[in-house]
Amino acid sequence: MQSDKKYKWHKVADNVAELNFSTNGIIEITISNKTICVALVNNLLSACAQKCPHAGGKLSDGFIDATGNIVCPLHRYKFSLQNGRNTSGEGYYLKIFPVEIRNNGVFIGLEENNLWNWLK
Repeated sequence: MQSDKKYKWHKVADNVAELNFSTNGIIEITISNKTICVALVNNLLSACAQKCPHAGGKLSDGFIDATGNIVCPLHRYKFSLQNGRNTSGEGYYLKIFPVEIRNNGVFIGLEENNLWNWLK
């Protein structure tokens, strides 16, 4: 993530266990009317866009592969949960959101959507 981006942090749970992941390790949550995916891979939380940038496949219906990539259920495009890069070679990027586990809960950062951010 670029350090010059401004995020509004949203608490999504008191702890990781409260997130109640499905068998594929991916859940959908809604924050400020925006639905995103949260994945748990090797005890590491990641958050990304709900839909595949290629054809709009619902990523929560996909799976996590052996190397920790999220895989779209439609065409099996693979994306890194660390940087959003398409690891299967098609050239797409998946929107990734920062996740922080703090003493008081699990937080996900959404970019501030403010007309004046470009001035900062």
